[in-house]
Amino acid sequence: MDTPISEDGRAGRWLLSAALLALSWLPRTVLAVGWILVCLHFDQVAGAACVVAFVTVQAVRAVGRRGPLPGRALNPDDEPELAALVRDVAERVGFGEPLLVRVVPGVEASLGRVRVGRTDTRVLLLGLPLLRALTAAELASVVAHELAHERHVGDRGVVLLRFARAWTADGLEGRFRPTAPLAGPLLRASQPQMWRAETAADADAARVAGTEATAGALRRTALLHTVLDNLGESWLDRLAEDGRRPEDVYDALDAALADPHVAHRAARAVAEADLLHPDPYATSDHPPLERRLAALPHHTGTPYGDAPVPLRTAAAVEAWCARALAHGEERPGTPASDTDTDTDALRPVRLLELPDDDLRELGGSTLSPALCRATGRDTPAEAVSAALDAIADGTWTALARALEPSLRHAPAAARAPIARTVVAAAVGHALADVLLAAGLTPAGRWTRTVLLTPDGRPIDLYERAATALDDGDPGPLRALLTTTGPKETAV
Repeated sequence: MDTPISEDGRAGRWLLSAALLALSWLPRTVLAVGWILVCLHFDQVAGAACVVAFVTVQAVRAVGRRGPLPGRALNPDDEPELAALVRDVAERVGFGEPLLVRVVPGVEASLGRVRVGRTDTRVLLLGLPLLRALTAAELASVVAHELAHERHVGDRGVVLLRFARAWTADGLEGRFRPTAPLAGPLLRASQPQMWRAETAADADAARVAGTEATAGALRRTALLHTVLDNLGESWLDRLAEDGRRPEDVYDALDAALADPHVAHRAARAVAEADLLHPDPYATSDHPPLERRLAALPHHTGTPYGDAPVPLRTAAAVEAWCARALAHGEERPGTPASDTDTDTDALRPVRLLELPDDDLRELGGSTLSPALCRATGRDTPAEAVSAALDAIADGTWTALARALEPSLRHAPAAARAPIARTVVAAAVGHALADVLLAAGLTPAGRWTRTVLLTPDGRPIDLYERAATALDDGDPGPLRALLTTTGPKETAV
């Protein structure tokens, strides 16, 4: 049966949408009116007319902007198993509109609306990492979730509200946030409706695919997103600096997530998502993971299967997605062509064939030299010692601003959590340099900040640094500076 998404009614959604859209246009309107008044004051009627024309053109473009379809088409004839699953889920959800399915490089799933010829058509975007990692039942729950949104839109008020929230949130990025005092309360007032829409779609996904599969899809998607955003983005950025790109990035991500230390770090990041990625203006349309899991109703669902849906064109799709990911085309806002290009400015490299040291460097960063610069010290050991002094006397937030100057412009509620992450990462990487030089060895080939003691026990230096910041006690980290760690206990 249908799950209600809102108790506020259509009028409330329309009023909130109108207020958010008006607020998002307020700075542009004030600027335009100001220029018009200046032009009229100096009898520059032509100049005022130009401003009006420019604003009008920009508004029309913003409303009617359409670009190429994002992603790469997955044709039913080429992928019959996937097409059959999508058709079956659509029937169970009650979704009867024409539907295109396209693959995108990132960890995402969404449903959009396009016009193909004269036909209003829906486009289902599925991220390749999801197609590779999710079981058929989990993938069915993802598809059901996206299609189920249509059952809860009604008069499209939720769609408009989602659009208005996204447009308003864009104006809260960067240093200049004049609308923040008014936007914050409006976003917080509208967020519960977005969250109800998500939990309603989750409920339908559980009805179609089962509660266990839906919960598994939510957890696995969060892990994949975390690993790609952190480890994967680091690979892409560092290789791009050298004019290279990873052609086996998805195989490498699978191998990394199979590593217990990477999996542990990712699981902890998911659990601490609200701390690591604060949302002071309530811009997120999705509830926290644990809240979504707790809200799932119990259903056995349809037995779709425990293996991933086979992709007949997997090799071509993965090659296309790897190129698109390396060129920054992983988001719907930056669509890529369906066809493969013969020219590629970035040279392909296989991550799984790189030496372990090189792979760890790609997964690391330049944070150790950055900590030396921020503390004014010459060596990592001296820089770590200075950072620990800052932790002890409570001045580490100033160190965070030295490491990340843009931090001073972040929303006030987000500064402390972001500062914690910045300092913990810098101290972890610099301390890793010190301990590697002292003879400790890495715990694996994917991260530099998890080392092994001489008796084989792991030390996660990032987590140790984060704990020191939380407790205000750098003592355990100071001990690591003077020993190779034979008495260290595992995390």
